[in-house]
Amino acid sequence: MSKVSRAVEQIVNGREVSDGAGVRLLRVLNQPQQRRLDPFLMLDEFRSDNPDDYIAGFPSHPHRGFETVTYMLDGRMRHRDNAGNEGLLGPGGMQWMTAGRGIVHSEIPEQQDGLMHGFQLWINLPAKDKMTAPGYRDIQADAIPQWRDESGNVLKLLAGRLGERRGPVERPATEPLYLDIALAPGASLWLPLPAGHHAFAYPYQGSLSLAGAPIKARQMAVLGDAGDGVFLENGGEESRLLLLAAKPLNEPIAQWGPFVMNSREEIETAMSDYSEGRF
Repeated sequence: MSKVSRAVEQIVNGREVSDGAGVRLLRVLNQPQQRRLDPFLMLDEFRSDNPDDYIAGFPSHPHRGFETVTYMLDGRMRHRDNAGNEGLLGPGGMQWMTAGRGIVHSEIPEQQDGLMHGFQLWINLPAKDKMTAPGYRDIQADAIPQWRDESGNVLKLLAGRLGERRGPVERPATEPLYLDIALAPGASLWLPLPAGHHAFAYPYQGSLSLAGAPIKARQMAVLGDAGDGVFLENGGEESRLLLLAAKPLNEPIAQWGPFVMNSREEIETAMSDYSEGRF
């Protein structure tokens, strides 16, 4: 059976921004890519060993209409929300929060110094689920499947299915696949991707070749839709990347800050509900 790799359609350089109470981060995926990478709405990388860049964290703020996924590589982050959930996210762990009809939460670092490095991903909810009850899962590192292949590459399956393996989170509406991959020096890797799913790769350490196209660290590679999967080739040093794919919703996207709905009227309702304490 032939293996045809998806090509790199576009390379996107992230934009440095400040969010929360002054947390410095790199916004990799934002509104200009939302339609092309539907249902993915946002990807931020935060990485600093300077406490001034992260210590104030993300005080209480609302969300409605989508899911947030926080994945930590280094450091610790405390989550609290108005549904009574609380969890401590440590190295290698993940928090999966469904904002649904509305949730107010905070994410505050639980360290005074040292490296803080992780990612936050936003995934849209279909219209039928936007007003569902909020939900929260705190997933520790040992609950995330991890394995080494015959080439020495190490793969972590944060969400979805890959062959017979299943991640700790599955979503039937969007079928997200979320992988953290460490490519061994000089190694290659073929990964199948579901037909029709939008996909992108984000190397956060080292550089690599993706379907023959060179990609540098901290560049997002948007993958074309044609092909059976993606072919990765590494150079002389270990490279690490996130690889994500999901089934598009093909629904209107209306966003105002922390609210993502399908129409302006729904956004106005969300603003009113939050200001009047109905979250």
